[in-house]
Amino acid sequence: MRPLDVAVIAAYCVAVVVFGLVLAGRQRDASDYFLGHRGLPWWALMLSIVATETSALTVISIPGIAARGDLTFLQLTFGYLVGRIGVAAMLLPGYFEGTQETAYQRLERRFGTAARRTASGVFLLTRALADCVRIFATAIPLAIITHWSFAAGILAIGVVTLIYTWVGGLRAVVWVDVIQLGVYLLGGIATLIVATQLAGGAGAFARAWHEGKLVTLDFRPSLTALYTFWGGVVGGGLLSAASHGTDHLIVQRLLAARGLKDAQRALVGSGVFIILQFALFLLVGTSLWLAGADDGRMRGDAIYPSFVITQLPAGLAGLVVASILAAAMSSHASAVNSLASAATLDFYAPLAGRHEPGHLLRVGRWLTLFWTAVLVTGAMAFRDQNTPVVQLALSIVSITYGGLLGTYLLGGLWPRARQRDVIAAILVSVAVMTPIVLGVPWRALPGLAWWWYVALGTGVTVVVGMGASLVTNGDGRTEGRNGDEH
Repeated sequence: MRPLDVAVIAAYCVAVVVFGLVLAGRQRDASDYFLGHRGLPWWALMLSIVATETSALTVISIPGIAARGDLTFLQLTFGYLVGRIGVAAMLLPGYFEGTQETAYQRLERRFGTAARRTASGVFLLTRALADCVRIFATAIPLAIITHWSFAAGILAIGVVTLIYTWVGGLRAVVWVDVIQLGVYLLGGIATLIVATQLAGGAGAFARAWHEGKLVTLDFRPSLTALYTFWGGVVGGGLLSAASHGTDHLIVQRLLAARGLKDAQRALVGSGVFIILQFALFLLVGTSLWLAGADDGRMRGDAIYPSFVITQLPAGLAGLVVASILAAAMSSHASAVNSLASAATLDFYAPLAGRHEPGHLLRVGRWLTLFWTAVLVTGAMAFRDQNTPVVQLALSIVSITYGGLLGTYLLGGLWPRARQRDVIAAILVSVAVMTPIVLGVPWRALPGLAWWWYVALGTGVTVVVGMGASLVTNGDGRTEGRNGDEH
């Protein structure tokens, strides 16, 4: 790689770490470390949500999908906006009743301690698996650039990210998200311009239109077609409701807002922003196809980073690559901080009987180190996957997202539901969805498009929870905080 590009990448990585540490300020207690002392501005949280949920997966995988297909993936983002509006209206107000530290504390008030720990445990497992894929995704461009092995790249990402996450907590993570989001959007725009020029100018998109590469909407009522409008709105809406309403990775940011109104602005605003961002990177993929960047032999996730290295000018290529790495590092940092938060506040504090803020800050930092090691180790298990990483990550979280979302629906809409009912519903949902998502030999629904997974899992959870409550709780009594009937 050209020396100027290497210098830009190194300088950018150092700058991101330094800015993250400086902007984080001093971490005084667990509230500072995990929630930014509930004082972060809504616009920063909005951009952090966008950066966290897309990160390197969007930057390298979405262009590959468009380069080898069309723009129908964009339909998923329509559902993303619908789901967020629903969460902002129906779930967020409950998170701001009293003082909550994690997404699952709310379930404890409704069902009991075991329900909270079950949901939090599901989150820990799901988030760990999904973010192993995210780290692996970042090792792809790093391997192309440096010719390192995937294992070496994964280890480097984990170590660099640990520095500012360990010291700065959520505040550092959020401000780094804001910086890297702006940089990788500029990188996407620059790539779109360069690729379009190589293809002969904006007029080249007429060829893309003729070849069907600009098709965006597919109104077929199909459960097996990969990307359709109805699948995007319904499946994407429920996926977004689960990820942004029950996944502590995102809810943690909303709880860090200055109040309910700010959290709602950040959440709905991120839904609008994500549509524009996905549109940009899908068009980047179309422009790469027009420029002949896909040789048909490389994996789809490698098309964009390969083009950056071979076609962008020196310096600019380094900046785009640095932004891809920084995007993944910030998402990795977000995952590590949220995993440490849930493990500390949902498990360690109540089980150990230790609630002193200073002590929990120290425990949180050690758990940050632990989860970094888990994610780095797990990421190496995905080295031989050929599925687009964005699809792989979303499929994995879909195993449990339906169970989590269904639990919240039962809590709000079905008064008969008790703690043992929702725990049974979550476990049955996970048991049903695992073979469907992973495609084991006895898979029950072959061909079901992946973005229907959350809808199916939610339905299973609600039906099982309602059925269990009718069988075991026919008189309609509910449980108290500790699971006792009253």
